[in-house]
Amino acid sequence: MQAGPLYLGNFAPVSSFIALRNMSVVPYKDDAAGKKSQVAQMFNSIAGKYDFLNHFLSVGTDIYWRRKAVDELKQLRPARILDIATGTADFAIETLRAATPDAQITGVDISEGMLEVGRRKLQQKGLTQRIQLELGDSENLPFPDNHFDAVTASFGVRNFENLEKGLAEMYRVLRPGGKMVVLEFSKPTAFPMKQAYNFYFKNILPVFGKLISKDRAAYTYLPESVQAFPDGQDFLAILRKIGFNSPAWQPLTFGISSIYTAQK
Repeated sequence: MQAGPLYLGNFAPVSSFIALRNMSVVPYKDDAAGKKSQVAQMFNSIAGKYDFLNHFLSVGTDIYWRRKAVDELKQLRPARILDIATGTADFAIETLRAATPDAQITGVDISEGMLEVGRRKLQQKGLTQRIQLELGDSENLPFPDNHFDAVTASFGVRNFENLEKGLAEMYRVLRPGGKMVVLEFSKPTAFPMKQAYNFYFKNILPVFGKLISKDRAAYTYLPESVQAFPDGQDFLAILRKIGFNSPAWQPLTFGISSIYTAQK
């Protein structure tokens, strides 16, 4: 039986409340543009430094997280993979480890700046025939229903303007029996990791992010977007509401990030 939405008192479903909270967090608070437009602008601004900052600010742990997430696809051995919010294509490239030898991977992102970095990376690695990168809106995917064996997203779903719409699109293009894998930041709850994590995210990460990327908003938005994101059981509840089967949650590195999986 599929679980319905959880309710907040007598007012509104918790999932709707969370979605509104997620939409309200934007990179540039003085900009009247919507979240989608602002996120694209932010990633265009930091695209050239994005990979370095990812590895530097996570002390390389992001590489381990991606490998663990891709391991979730090994048993499925997908031949068609869609990587949502693909950015500079690191996760799309990593999925080749779990795919069939002739697999085709498509990466979609709203930031042309990030995609350009990704295309150069694919050319250097000789992977342009295996992985195609396309400019596109994750909430309005240009693909037919039931098309992909696997749909993935690495540190991207919290940037959706409408979280449920983006997840519903992932569900739509996934074939029956296919698998969704989402890697996303989450919030540690145990002492002292919770306190250390919050101090780092609020006081250290924005400083180094601004110095290196020259865009302070990008690395103040990051902790704010993580705080607003419905992690853990809240995210599983939304996946059930969308229609996904067997949603599961695996915290990594004391809960700093999490792998979410589900099937159609």
